[in-house]
Formats: sequence, C-alpha cells, structure tokens
Amino acid sequence: QVQLVESGGGSVQAGGSLKLSCGAGKYAYSMNRIGWFRQVPGKEREGVAYTGGSSTYYADSVKGRFTISQNIAKNTVYLQMNNLKPEDTAMYYCAARRSSGGSWSDPADFHYWGQGTQVTVSS
Repeated sequence: QVQLVESGGGSVQAGGSLKLSCGAGKYAYSMNRIGWFRQVPGKEREGVAYTGGSSTYYADSVKGRFTISQNIAKNTVYLQMNNLKPEDTAMYYCAARRSSGGSWSDPADFHYWGQGTQVTVSS
C-alpha cells in the first residue's frame, strides 16, 4: 500500500495561517488526483479540497480561505490555509485516488492516505 506523508500542521490563533504539504514519501507514486480531508472526533471525515485533471474543488466552509496547489518537480501537493477559524481544528489527511470517478469529497473513493497532521486553531 502506498502511504502518503503530510506535514505542516500546528497550533495557531484564529486569523492565522498554515501551509500543509503532502508527498509520496519513499514511494514512486505520482501525486495526481489528490484530496485533503479533515476529521474531528465523533464526526465524519470531511472533504476540504481536491486537485486533479486541472480541476480544483473546495468545501463551502473553506472557499476563499484555503488554496490547494502543487509543485510538480517536487511531486508535492500543498494546502494553504488562511484566516483560520477555531472550527478548522481537526486532523488533516492527504489522500489519493487511482482514477477519477465518484465524489471528490467522499473518502471511500480514495485509495492511499497519509497518517494525518493535526491543525489546532485557538480563539
């Protein structure tokens, strides 16, 4: 199984920014069709952003604040998070799907995952 690697999480005050990174680590895997998800205890894993096939998608809750991007040379995908709010606090996961299809925001349609990186936003 391919394991992705996330980094960049941390603790910030409301209104602050963080930039998350996701790569394939030791695996020879091209970072295509990548989604960012987040989850808090007791709630469903939520699709945050997605990039694939020149398309990007965002959850309504993060539109205008989060930006997904990639560095092809580094085979790395990023999630720039600005104007963070306490409700953004969650474990953030990077995931990849082998082909397009299904819903970009449905975790069941993704095949490879990272271990997660914690984002905590204080008020």
